[in-house]
Amino acid sequence: MNYFLTEEQQMIKDLAARIAREKIAPVAHELDEKEEFPWDIMKILAESDLFGVWVPEEYGGLGGGVFEQCLVVEELSRACAGVATTYASSALGGYPILLFGTEDQKRKYLPDIASGRKLAAFAQSEAEAGSDAGNIQTTAVLDGDHYVLNGMKQWITNGGEADIYTVLATVDRSKGVRGVTAFIVEKGTPGFEFGRKEKKMGIRCSSTRELIFKDCRIPRENLLDREGKGFLVAMKTLDRTRPGVAAQAVGIAQGALDEAAAYARERVQFGKPIGEFQAIEHMLADMATLVEAARALTYATARMIDAGEREFSKESAMAKVFASDVAMRVTTDAVQILGGYGYMRDYPVEKRMRDAKVTQIYEGTNQIQRSIIGPAVIREAARRKRESG
Repeated sequence: MNYFLTEEQQMIKDLAARIAREKIAPVAHELDEKEEFPWDIMKILAESDLFGVWVPEEYGGLGGGVFEQCLVVEELSRACAGVATTYASSALGGYPILLFGTEDQKRKYLPDIASGRKLAAFAQSEAEAGSDAGNIQTTAVLDGDHYVLNGMKQWITNGGEADIYTVLATVDRSKGVRGVTAFIVEKGTPGFEFGRKEKKMGIRCSSTRELIFKDCRIPRENLLDREGKGFLVAMKTLDRTRPGVAAQAVGIAQGALDEAAAYARERVQFGKPIGEFQAIEHMLADMATLVEAARALTYATARMIDAGEREFSKESAMAKVFASDVAMRVTTDAVQILGGYGYMRDYPVEKRMRDAKVTQIYEGTNQIQRSIIGPAVIREAARRKRESG
């Protein structure tokens, strides 16, 4: 479909696609097998100015938005979702600073993030606080001109590799989410250490690690927004980054569809290519339709956000839910079309299937997303009824 990209957007998409095809795809299998952080590729992305597509020009970026970020993430994910996750998570860590940071904070941190000189990360999850942000156990206590952080974060993407971390901690556990507060913490700060690197099913070249805070003193000026506003910081950030997860899912699914369609042309059984059998034709037709529908919803949501709409939590959740569910179905069907070959690690579709699963989990599980969408639908129905009299 023609999504009527501007000349600049088409250039961004083409550049990301070329890097994915020439630099990422040839090493994707090796990165996955070795679980090796893709620093070489991050440097290529930095040199290409792709880290700054969502950052305003006054902070060293290209002045784009969520849509441009989605274009890049989708193309990178067609080659390797682990690489795309590493890239996208830097934006996830940087968005809170753009949305809620002071002017001094923005000028201090965003240019390094936009240039790719430094990666960022977002640290919310804990062992007992995944979807339940009100149960965050990491504490922040004001001591003079510093906050003292103690606790542990878990499953943090870019953990150990990033230099800039947006960290959620509570200043008062008794207040639940109203006590959650956001801070900027720099790598190398005394008392800030890294725990184990997780062994994962998919996105294996992406670093996922524990963050450990032991009497970690951070300057008061590293507070984001105000005390007790951390939950709002997190939710407003995730509303803008969930379309990026949807774009990742679309890229994974498109890559799997490409592989399955090529295989169906070449694999001969019973004297003809298997793509000529109606069973396979219909599978490919459904896969292609779902991928295009997911792409359309993702793009529409990203453009809606960039247009300045005030409320888009429901649409952001819908894009993430639909696209990630599509990615799981399409990659599963791709494995089925390749049959025994699809199950082998020598072929890329099994990796895509493993990678797809996490898109249903991180940045809010799909069950949580449905709990955002459902009430929003009911509220809208009530509003329409009031307006109609």
